[in-house]
Amino acid sequence: MNLGQKQALKQGADCLSLLGIVAAFAMVIALYAALVYAPTERVMGSVQRIFYFHISAAWVGFFAFFVSFAASIAYLARRNRALDTWATASLEIGVLFAMGILVSGSLWARPIWNTWWTWDPRLTATLVMWIYYAGVLLVRSLVDDGDTRARYAAALNIVGFANVPLVFMAIRWWRTIHPVLFTGEGMQLETQMLWALIASLVAFTLLYAALLVYRVRLQRLADRVAQLRREISAAPDGRNGET
Repeated sequence: MNLGQKQALKQGADCLSLLGIVAAFAMVIALYAALVYAPTERVMGSVQRIFYFHISAAWVGFFAFFVSFAASIAYLARRNRALDTWATASLEIGVLFAMGILVSGSLWARPIWNTWWTWDPRLTATLVMWIYYAGVLLVRSLVDDGDTRARYAAALNIVGFANVPLVFMAIRWWRTIHPVLFTGEGMQLETQMLWALIASLVAFTLLYAALLVYRVRLQRLADRVAQLRREISAAPDGRNGET
């Protein structure tokens, strides 16, 4: 590794550290805004504070699947493996936050709806979306050839993105017990609640960005290690071509 490559790696690590610090600081502000700054909801009480993290997890999950969708289209058009890396990293994060949607929703539903789970259209659509994308990750793990794996995953990511608008529109297309948050008149929230939600959305977005960059960097390092191992294995007597 030459001096230029070492400096580039150091600069990249510094940027990652800064992004991680900013994301952590934003999460602290979001926690304060949701748990302290925002007023207690009159009907649901303190359990309503889950709302700020539930909505933010949904936003990040949807956005992560969109990034994976866009990167998959770009991969099929250009066949650049770096695009597959971005698509996969975003997909993994999206699956994680989609699970966060289901868990936080269940915790919120238990005291309000008196049940952990009900086959509400939006809940069911979200569960189907999570299972589908988790299945895409499973398919990736079962295919050994890198190019074939990337093509299959890209196609599945593109087809599966139809689940995302379905989840969002479920409360508008079918009868559901979920409230409609976004209406033609805006969001029906008090000012402090709205600011707390904005703080949470910003914090979760920064967290997503930090996780995405870290995951891509980790995958690139793993690919580099795998390449070095192949080169060592192919060299006579395992000595990098020296005889």
